[in-house]
Amino acid sequence: MHIVFGGAFNGKRQYVREQLKDREADWNEGRLPDQKEAQRVIVIAGLEHWVRQQLEQGFSEQQLMEQVKSIVRGKQTQQTWILTDLNRGIVPTERIEREMRDVLGRLYQFLFAEAKRITRIWYGIPQKIK
Repeated sequence: MHIVFGGAFNGKRQYVREQLKDREADWNEGRLPDQKEAQRVIVIAGLEHWVRQQLEQGFSEQQLMEQVKSIVRGKQTQQTWILTDLNRGIVPTERIEREMRDVLGRLYQFLFAEAKRITRIWYGIPQKIK
C-alpha cells in the first residue's frame, strides 16, 4: 500500500496519475471501493469527505475504522491512498469538524502504520517518507 499525502491542491492526484502512467486504475473519490470489485489497482482519495458523510449519518468511529481495515487487509490489490493533511493542529469550532478531524487523525495513524511506502507532496514536489 502506498500513501500519498499533503495539503489541499498540492499536486497529489497529478503525482499518482504520473506514477500509474497508462495502467488502468479504479479511482474512488470520496468513497471506499466496492469490496466485490476485483481491480488490480485501486486509488482512494477524498477520505475526509467520506468520513464526514458517515459521521453525519450516525456511524461511529469504530465502524469507520472497521470498514477501512477491511479494505486495507482484505484485498490483494495495489492500493494508493491519497490523503489530505487537514488543519495543522487548528481545532475547529464546529462539532462535526472536530469529530471528523479526530477520526481522520486515528484513521491516518492506522493507514500510515500499514503502508509500505509513504510520499509527501509539497507543492508538486514528492518527498519519500517511508
